[in-house]
Amino acid sequence: MTERGDILTESCDAVLIGAGINTLVAAAHLSARGWSVRVLERGAEPGGAVRTGAYTIPGFRHDWAAMNLSLFAGSGFFRAYSADLTRLGLSFVPAPHAFASVFADGSWCGVSADPAVTRARIAALSPADAATWDRLLADFPAMAPHLFALLSSPMKFRALSRIGWGLWRAKGVGGTLDLVRFLLSSPRRWLSETFTDPRLHAMLGAWGMHLDFAPDISGGAVFPYLESMATQSFGMVIGKGGADTVTRALVAFIEERGGKVDCNAEVAGIATEGGTARGVTLADGRRITARRAVIAGLSPSGLARLTGATGEERFDRGLADFDHAPGTMMIHLALSAPLDWTAGAELQQFAYVHLAPDLEQMARTYQQARAGLLPGRPVIVVGQPTALDPSRAPDGKHTLWLQVRMAPGTIRGDAGGTITATDWAQAAEPFAERALSILEAAAPGTRAKVLGRRIVTPLDLQEDNPNLVGGDQICGSHHLAQHFLFRPMRGHADGSTPVKNLYLTGAAVWPGAGTGAGAGWLLAQSLTR
Repeated sequence: MTERGDILTESCDAVLIGAGINTLVAAAHLSARGWSVRVLERGAEPGGAVRTGAYTIPGFRHDWAAMNLSLFAGSGFFRAYSADLTRLGLSFVPAPHAFASVFADGSWCGVSADPAVTRARIAALSPADAATWDRLLADFPAMAPHLFALLSSPMKFRALSRIGWGLWRAKGVGGTLDLVRFLLSSPRRWLSETFTDPRLHAMLGAWGMHLDFAPDISGGAVFPYLESMATQSFGMVIGKGGADTVTRALVAFIEERGGKVDCNAEVAGIATEGGTARGVTLADGRRITARRAVIAGLSPSGLARLTGATGEERFDRGLADFDHAPGTMMIHLALSAPLDWTAGAELQQFAYVHLAPDLEQMARTYQQARAGLLPGRPVIVVGQPTALDPSRAPDGKHTLWLQVRMAPGTIRGDAGGTITATDWAQAAEPFAERALSILEAAAPGTRAKVLGRRIVTPLDLQEDNPNLVGGDQICGSHHLAQHFLFRPMRGHADGSTPVKNLYLTGAAVWPGAGTGAGAGWLLAQSLTR
């Protein structure tokens, strides 16, 4: 630490901007390899979207955005450091009943950890589809290594060539082309080719909506497939006491190795010299120099704000043109009792229940939100964490986690024809009531059980975390033109930038959104090789 005039200057090997899960994972691995690291977070607490707090009334712990930690539990980073993270307090709770959907005819179907239970439910809808489920599940161990290798690989031609060669040797030309066709398919195309019952299409297709893949968007088939097969094969987990069990363990891991995680530390600019990133300047005037790397856990527009023009026109244009998905509204509820699902009391046991009865509704909802309209019937994702982890609420009470998908960041109108407001300050309450009415229809008496609630609009999400532009919780569309080699743009899927020693990480970088922290893990491994 040195003084330059009246400006305090500090130094370390790597400065990381933002304390989201990707930057924390990168900082943890770098610190484990002997780097001195400094993580700077503008907010009052670390974690980004992976946070937990009493957002309604004291005693009720709600996950701010992310709830499902299965990707983290299955990540390469967790495999490498699971003993340390567990020692530092990380704890998961398995979901015996993972996800379900309620349909317009009052029936439901869901995936539980016991394959026989899941199969029986599917067979009740369609015996033929139950046989197809058996086949997919039997084939998954042979398919999974190729998909996981691709989805966890650096987007480098050498790595892709190695994966392609292995795939060709295992499956031949025909099998390889079949997999490529599958990766290019829309959810509707794959679901309609694979299953016969529209209710099964809806149950699995709802997962595409989590990653900006409406039923007819090319490239989205892989997500319903992986969510269903991986959940059935490996299970689903949430965090004991809250998703922030991951964040707290990562911060402790970093600090145990001499690193620092500073909150209320807003970065005002990235300092460069001779085409090389040298450090950052904070809003309070402090300067922190970085001997080896500046890592920005930011949206592309956030990186542009801190760097200005990099000098490479294509890169700067790519940052400006980066496309964001529609936003999400979160509704946190503290309840006096569990939901009374009309479709069946067994639904009380599920981690997630989707209120998205058919693919047609999902497609309309997506197009309306894309057009800037409040959807007439949004997709509702109902998270029931206290069904798995009662520690999140007082005895006998429950927390409810609602994602309202999709919701435009900028409102141009209302597809339902009843909300006249076009600013979220006025539209939040009536749009939340629309969502709660959908829930009330599926679980009568819900409103009477509400002890406290918190509505978080897309703009509230952005204000809390500027990476969630317009409330986009996945920090950028995953459509094919902005995925794989093109996330965030061609030539920079590894997080590199035209500025030496400056790197971008986070959900905007390959492999994209989710709690697996793939971008941070891949980058940190690359920097320490």
